[in-house]
Parts: sequence; structure tokens; C-alpha cells
Amino acid sequence: APIGGVVGELTAREGITVMPGTMLFRINGLSTVWVVADVPETQVAWLRPGSAVEATVPAYPGEVFAGRIAALLPEVNATTRTLKARIEVSNPKGRLSPGMFATVAVAAFPKQAVLLVPSEAVIQTGKRSVVIAADSGQDGKQQFAPIDVEIGAEANGMTEIRSGLRKGMKVVLSGQFLIDSESSLKSTGTRMSDAPGMSADTHKGEGKVEKVGKDSVTLSHGPIESMKWGAMTMDFKLPKGAMPAEITEGSMVNFEFAARKDGNFEITAITPKRDAAGAKK
Repeated sequence: APIGGVVGELTAREGITVMPGTMLFRINGLSTVWVVADVPETQVAWLRPGSAVEATVPAYPGEVFAGRIAALLPEVNATTRTLKARIEVSNPKGRLSPGMFATVAVAAFPKQAVLLVPSEAVIQTGKRSVVIAADSGQDGKQQFAPIDVEIGAEANGMTEIRSGLRKGMKVVLSGQFLIDSESSLKSTGTRMSDAPGMSADTHKGEGKVEKVGKDSVTLSHGPIESMKWGAMTMDFKLPKGAMPAEITEGSMVNFEFAARKDGNFEITAITPKRDAAGAKK
């Protein structure tokens, strides 16, 4: 949030003659400065003019400057979904200068009890907010599931969860993007077919072989429209004898796959990707 000095105003009236050397206006001192902060629209409901604020600046690490919210400007930035808050900060020693950047902390959470999770547990894609919940299945193995949540205010590394989770649930703090991709794919596969074995539907993709295992292959593939997937890296099951010997790690391939009843995806066909002359890429 940039810091700016408070400037006096000059009102002109028609017919006034100004002599050379006459003072027209004066710039106020820097005993008080403004911090113009970008506030996420999800947090604006908890802010009020007059609320106490603490500001810190990189120039003076560990030092806190007291202030208060003077005004919330009534316009939302359509790109960042933020509003501007004008904050008056005391600067008795004149150490805060226009052009500096500051980090501000506001007592923004409501007094009633709310459900909080560490902010690093929340995956925000721009269209949705997701938390990966962890639980033990009937076989005792750890299972993960992505849950859409409605988030509220954020402060001190914690984010308010308004809906989607309940108290006592376990959430994943690291590696959420990888787990979200895998669990989302497995849940999609389970929904695709209720019959045993594999779905009759197959899907095509192109990608690069990252790793070949005993019964699986890791592919970095591009978007797959039929599954509404974006580009990602994931594991596919390999039926016995399905991997041609000429395909190794680093090979570019065309492949087909289908969903299995257990939620995994299995390669049904895989061939080296070739150029226009027929040479393997």
C-alpha cells in the first residue's frame, strides 16, 4: 500500500489578483500520512472507518506505526476484486516518506466464533476456493477429497471458512495441488461408471513420458477436452504388456485411456508420437 502525504487545497475565485511572491498554498507536514491499501472485497464487511490499524514498512523492520481507517473508497477493481482503504498513520518523527510501501494489519474478524483454517490450506483458482480434506477409509488407508468452500476474512495466516467444512475435519497444508488433481480425477472416474471393471468410454491425449513403473506410467499431458481436464502430470495404470519397448522416459506419445471402477485410469493404447516424415519424436 503506497504512502502519500496530506496535501492542502487551494480554492480560486474569479477576480482575485495575486502579486508576485504571494503564498498560494502550503503543503502540510508529514506528521500524519495516508496509506492507500488494497482490501479484498471478502474482507470489507468487517472494516469500518475509525478501525485501529497497525502498519509496518520494510525500511524499519519490527517497528509498528499506529493508524486508523479514514475512508473506504466505494469502487471495486474488476480485475483484482479489491477496494481502496485510505488509512491515516501517525508519523511523529517524519520517518515515513511518500512512495514507501507498507503492510497493514486490521482487527477485521467479527467477535462471534468462526471456523478458521491455515491460509496455505486454501487453493484459490479464481473461480472457486478448494480445501483438501483428509480422512481414513474403511480399509484404514488415508483418503483425500477436494471440498469447495466459501471463504471470508483472512488475517495472521488464517482464513475464515463460512461453509463447506465442519469443526474437527483434517485438512492438507502442503502438496494440495497434486492431491487435488489426483482426488478430483478419481472422483470423476467413480462417477463415470457404476459397472464393474472399466468404463466403455475411452479418451485420447498427447504427452511426454516422465516415468515408467512396473504397472504404471507417469505422463505430462496436454488438455483433454473430453474429460474437461487442463494440462497436468499424473499416473496411469498399465495393463500387462501394454507398454511398447520403444517407448522410454522422455518419449512423446499419443495415448488412449479409460476409467476403472476403483477410480484409477488405465492406458488402453499408447504409441510413439511421430513427425510428418514418420520419425519418432
